[in-house]
Amino acid sequence: MQTHDAKRVEIIIEAPMERRLSGALMRAGVTGFTILPVLGGSGRSGQWSREGQVGRAGGMVCVTCIVRPERLDTLLDAAFSVVERHIGVVSITDCQVLRAERF
Repeated sequence: MQTHDAKRVEIIIEAPMERRLSGALMRAGVTGFTILPVLGGSGRSGQWSREGQVGRAGGMVCVTCIVRPERLDTLLDAAFSVVERHIGVVSITDCQVLRAERF
């Protein structure tokens, strides 16, 4: 089966910023992404858990996108316009997809 090169971008951001990030991605032409709740983790500020949060408005979410390599910079510009002023992590990995016409 033939595979095609793509980029997988994962953006972990505070849950209240989800709509702003989704809007920025859609305006940048990103037509597909998945949003998942983040249950907990550890980072620069130490360990945290969604269950143990008081006043953090729902914790964090992970927004995952898969795009063609030539669309990566546009996606990153849109994501960074939201993430740069908030807690967030953006990671990029190479991946392969089976149906390139969907990305």
